[in-house]
Amino acid sequence: MNIDLQRKEIHGLLPTDILFQTAYWSQVKSLLGWKPAVFDFKSSMGQRGDLLALIRPLSNDLAFAYVPQGPESGPDSEQYGLFLEALSEALAGHLDPAVVFIRYDLPWESPYPADAANGQSGSGRPVPQLRELRLNIGTRNWNLRKAAVDLTVADAWVVDLGDAEDTVFGAMKPKTRYNVRLAQRKGVRVFCAASEMLPVFYDLYLQTARRNGFLAASYRHFAGMFSPLALERGSVEILLLLASRGRDILAGAIVAISQRRAFYLYGASSGENRNLMAPYALHWEAMKLASERGCLTYDMGAVSPRADPRHPFYGMYRFKAGFGGNMVHRKGSWDYPLDRRGYKAFRNFEGRVQSGLPYSRERS
Repeated sequence: MNIDLQRKEIHGLLPTDILFQTAYWSQVKSLLGWKPAVFDFKSSMGQRGDLLALIRPLSNDLAFAYVPQGPESGPDSEQYGLFLEALSEALAGHLDPAVVFIRYDLPWESPYPADAANGQSGSGRPVPQLRELRLNIGTRNWNLRKAAVDLTVADAWVVDLGDAEDTVFGAMKPKTRYNVRLAQRKGVRVFCAASEMLPVFYDLYLQTARRNGFLAASYRHFAGMFSPLALERGSVEILLLLASRGRDILAGAIVAISQRRAFYLYGASSGENRNLMAPYALHWEAMKLASERGCLTYDMGAVSPRADPRHPFYGMYRFKAGFGGNMVHRKGSWDYPLDRRGYKAFRNFEGRVQSGLPYSRERS
């Protein structure tokens, strides 16, 4: 398989349902110190599209390239490895020699569905060595490696918004519908806030991080998402939603609209007045706003890969599954080393960092 790559300007990125492959996201990451590189690609098997890669230094003389939830267009699952190898070799010719590996956060369907129906324990996926074996079969270099962590969500809960509002609401579990109505009866109001209220959300977010034990993102990260420089790029809309009763802010969410898909990116809630069920009202309002803007799906983010009470994300699974919808299993993050020695040093460092940090994929 051969892939032809042509460099192009950021404004040449086509609109897409995948937020993380948009000109908007490239600008957000630019503000945070990443260097974007944009390409058109065409494979000898007929796949074509565009691709956003983000370059970040690892040290004074080393860097890595990251392809967030891309490429959108991919082959049949039997050709995943061949395609990624050809794409990586083509990308290598356009990247600085300091780049020691390429990391893909693949949006493609996983060949290892891990829902509760399969009866498997744990994640439902084989160990990384077996996953690498399957992906590398047929490749020339046998060089694809499973990343230690998935940089965006591999197992997500997605709600279908294609039906009428009453139908979407009726598809929720009875307890979830009850809690939405309870919040409304108790006077919880959900509104779209101006970006000037971002510090209010961030304070609530830090409270949530301390309470749940995850590593909080910096305020600079959130400010970048609402930067006018980023928002003027393309057709992405970012909503800051807050749930309040009286003067009390009870919960908040940041939701992105990209074409026909809405993404719940970050959430926060107060440890007080939890009996008011503000997060339920918040998500229902987010779904309605997304539907009004033409979205067909609402991606609620991370859940446990199956209904396993032992999994750290089981609580998120129970909460999000109440809104109806389905679990989506994605391929996750994969690496293609270009400098094996530099890549090995990075993986050793990454392993030490991961072992010393609490689990940080919150999105709850």
